[in-house]
Amino acid sequence: MAFGGYRSMWVVVLFDLPTDTKAARRAYTDFREILLRNGFLMLQYSVYARHCMSDENAITQEGRIKSALPKDGEVRILSLTDKQFGRMKIFHGKTRQPTEEAPQQLSLF
Repeated sequence: MAFGGYRSMWVVVLFDLPTDTKAARRAYTDFREILLRNGFLMLQYSVYARHCMSDENAITQEGRIKSALPKDGEVRILSLTDKQFGRMKIFHGKTRQPTEEAPQQLSLF
């Protein structure tokens, strides 16, 4: 959905971080907590997503993630439009589940 030249986006973060030492587990936990504090939802282990109202907001979130990167491991950031995100197919066993929907918009008059 576009508002005033902006399109809403989903920012998806996929990560594979080491957990073999106490320090590595702490870095993993800290990174995960930063994602949660910034409004990301866990889709699966090490896969988090956040709805953003505009490209600009998605870029801001990407910057926050980059500033919180742990020194080891791999982090991928993927931006998807609402339409692309909505095409995701989710299965629990053989049963198809609905894809997460974008949050309702707050209208101020």
